[in-house]
Amino acid sequence: MSSYANKGDLTTGPIRSHLIRLSVPMVWGIFAIISFQLVNTFYISLLGTEPLAAITFTFPVTYLIFAIFMGFGIGMSSVVSRLIGQRLNGNDTGNDIRRVTSHGLLMVVMASIAVTIAGLATINPLFRSMGADEVMIGMIDDYMHLYFIGTLFICLPIVGNAALRASGDTMTPAIIMGTAALANALLDPLLIFGLFGFPRLELQGAAISTVLANSCAMVAGLYVLKKRGIIDLAHIVNLNGFKDSARRLLFVALPAGLTSALPAILNSAIITLLSQTGPEPVAAFGVVTRIEAFVFIIMMALSVGMGPIIGQNWGAGHYDRVRSTLKQALIFCVGWSLLVALILILFRQPVSSIFTDDAEVAKYIILYLLVVPLSYPLANIVSGWGSAFNAMGKPQYSAGMIFLKMIVIMIPAVHIGYTHYGVAGVFAAIAIVNVITGLAFHLFGWRRSMPAHSSQPSTI
Repeated sequence: MSSYANKGDLTTGPIRSHLIRLSVPMVWGIFAIISFQLVNTFYISLLGTEPLAAITFTFPVTYLIFAIFMGFGIGMSSVVSRLIGQRLNGNDTGNDIRRVTSHGLLMVVMASIAVTIAGLATINPLFRSMGADEVMIGMIDDYMHLYFIGTLFICLPIVGNAALRASGDTMTPAIIMGTAALANALLDPLLIFGLFGFPRLELQGAAISTVLANSCAMVAGLYVLKKRGIIDLAHIVNLNGFKDSARRLLFVALPAGLTSALPAILNSAIITLLSQTGPEPVAAFGVVTRIEAFVFIIMMALSVGMGPIIGQNWGAGHYDRVRSTLKQALIFCVGWSLLVALILILFRQPVSSIFTDDAEVAKYIILYLLVVPLSYPLANIVSGWGSAFNAMGKPQYSAGMIFLKMIVIMIPAVHIGYTHYGVAGVFAAIAIVNVITGLAFHLFGWRRSMPAHSSQPSTI
């Protein structure tokens, strides 16, 4: 373990180099994760508008599951990176690192079983409450039944890879998830359309591809963790110190997981509103959210990459390096978001044509890409601050900001927008809230990003 901790020392050296070294591999790694739903969406869109709308109904639920375990991953990265920072500062935390990582993975297994049982019992009432009709319920059940069964295989790699990243290694997780994504992309058309003698399974085929590919990633990740000594099966067998491990992880994981789940709650509220107009705006919203996930892969990679840097330097007490990391990351965040916004606005029509030849669906895709993108720079600042506070071990700030934006402000805003202006009002509300909350939360974040005793300046 020590060789990897020393190799991943982020408390010295140029911060920009660390950001690039950790973030660039994660572009591919996160692209791999996002590509599962993006590839599924593309192939399912070829089946027609109703299957595309059906898979869109599943997005908030699958994202909610992902968010729960992303919370565990954020907790794992935060705790382990700060333990490594303490070790690099002279404290012997090697056994603590192995214990926390091992117990964290055991907690994921337990949580996965609970999610599977709850999910299988609630498929029909859950999606009916979101506005899915009988035809769509059948297609949704085809997908979600298998997805719930495979929850462990889909989610365990999220947390295992977070432990690897905390040690300063983002390349290995990227390779693991990249290979899994390639396997999914190859299996999808075979099982969805029944090519080359495979059965035509449509949405069931997409679910099977996702579960099988992630199963391979799970096995590979566990092998690497065991080989490097980052996990120790003895800690799982005897459970010594499990209470302490759970306390450390859940202090960050619970608020981070709840925070990560809020977009799913928000999107389900938006989809419920849009379904009142018909399947076309629902399908369009499914497309644009997948497009956004794709174009902001680099932003998510930056958030993941800066986490270990902030965590290790916070644990080592190098607060000036924490502030410098934040400044460089946020400047890039605004610049990239603005570039993406301009590209999507200018090329909104050809982008829509990639996913649909239905004129009504295309109309709503184009409308969204005309209204929302210019709010991206300020919207992404909120996400950046959320990641930073989680890495510092201050998840309450992250959770508070995201909850206020998405639940307290955004949900009422989209309801008001839909009531007065229909689908266009929903899209306008999203853009307005992004701008207002982005400005307010950046000012809040910068003032709270240093310890109270620090003499560092509080202006950017």
